[in-house]
Amino acid sequence: MNVYILLAHPEKQSFNGQIANEYENAARLAGHVVRRQNLGDMDFDPILWKGYAVVQELEPDLKMAQSNILWCNHWVIIYPVWWGSVPALLKGFFDRTLLPGFAFRHHTKGSLWDKLLKGRSAHLITTSDAPWWWLYFSYRNSDLNTVKRAIFYYCGITPVTHTRVGRVRFLDEDMRRQKISKLLKNINSMI
Repeated sequence: MNVYILLAHPEKQSFNGQIANEYENAARLAGHVVRRQNLGDMDFDPILWKGYAVVQELEPDLKMAQSNILWCNHWVIIYPVWWGSVPALLKGFFDRTLLPGFAFRHHTKGSLWDKLLKGRSAHLITTSDAPWWWLYFSYRNSDLNTVKRAIFYYCGITPVTHTRVGRVRFLDEDMRRQKISKLLKNINSMI
């Protein structure tokens, strides 16, 4: 299977980066073909300046991301939950990359649309200092609702699974390794 990994934490040396490294290695060992991009290394303007009314030329890194999205069968995004949502850079990535005509196409009449990224699944791996239940009860899983429902469902990416790793600031290095090991135990069932 073709797997596209997007590390959406700006720091490759972060716990998210550790997860991405281990996920990439485990997927390759399981026989999958992997492509990876690190959002913090990508060079693009995350601001969609004029909405979709004006064509904003895509930078090479975003063109590569679109190529990776079309190539993959399974898309893995690893990101921290900041302020109850996705990092701003990831939101900008979605705004600039998942464009009309690429990810979806509105019908000329009526309110329906074509989901142009059908046939792909996704796995969201999130980290936070808060426990999963806090994100659920306090924020109603706002980050997952945004990515799973408002973005991926709209574009046709389904099913979308997710794994939460919470209370990160309380985890020492050994505990972090255990969390990653548990996460990747059945890599093929996640892909």
